Amino acid sequence: MRRIYLLLFITLSNLLQSETASLDSEHDSERVLKGKPLSEHDHLDDLDHEYDHEAFLGDEAHDFDDLSPEESQRRLGEIVNKIDADSSGFVSVEELQKWIKFTQSRYISEDTEKQWVVHKSEDKETINWSEYRQGVYGFLDKEDMGHEEEGFSYKKMEERDYRRWNLADVDHDGELSEQEFSTFLHPEDADHMRDIVITETLEDIDKDGDGKINVEEYIGDMYREGEEGSEEPDWVIQERKNFNEFRDRDGDGFMDLEEVRAWIVPPDYDHSEAEAKHLVFEADEDHDNLLTKEEILEKYDIFVGSQATDFGEALTRHDEF
Repeated sequence: MRRIYLLLFITLSNLLQSETASLDSEHDSERVLKGKPLSEHDHLDDLDHEYDHEAFLGDEAHDFDDLSPEESQRRLGEIVNKIDADSSGFVSVEELQKWIKFTQSRYISEDTEKQWVVHKSEDKETINWSEYRQGVYGFLDKEDMGHEEEGFSYKKMEERDYRRWNLADVDHDGELSEQEFSTFLHPEDADHMRDIVITETLEDIDKDGDGKINVEEYIGDMYREGEEGSEEPDWVIQERKNFNEFRDRDGDGFMDLEEVRAWIVPPDYDHSEAEAKHLVFEADEDHDNLLTKEEILEKYDIFVGSQATDFGEALTRHDEF
């Protein structure tokens, strides 16, 4: 699950920030919102909606796909009441951002606790790599490695996890505390782990293994030829332009590690703020930078995602918010 969460975090940032580029080329190299609406374009497809949905609702349960539009709107309306902290009848960017941070923080805390209980032995309050590896990758020692492609894939995952584990072990004692374990599971939320997020992103997109990302690898991470017709859609053409004008800063035809860093985690970029501004822009019919419940319910598919798989318990649990 942590891999899915990290992928969503990275891809959400990529999609949101790439949209910003087409709005304001002067500031694209920084991709800082500076009070501007995040996007003036419609969402590209259902996948985009799911990123909104993940940020807005968090990872709580798995029943939203089966709900009717009417029930979706009813439940969403109850969540809106929670977000409107001052009961003003309006949801501000700040209230929406606070809610997004709340759902993300709760997910990280709960996910860490669940995995902590699974991997920690009862006789100590730390976890070492051998204990974690046995629980996650122990099957590699026993499995018939006839499936070489699958076995190699898991082996590479193990090597990456071990590298990440050592970085999370801040005091270098060979054991992870619960806090260190949390940064191992969710490196995107820890400043000292940001470099590993950049490195893993580059490795994932760099298909030819040359340590750089060319434009085809960059596009291929978001789009596969033919999936939207015989011709490339306009947004893909725009992304090729973005690569040449903004991503590849030195004009050598590739994105290196530092250029990937500027793309993924630009200075002072807050993805919860970006997502809140994006959602307000998408649903704010009267352009007052505030959302009424009616505006949110009218665009409910943006908030919960037509392909949503994670919704649920926010209405039945009694968390303080």
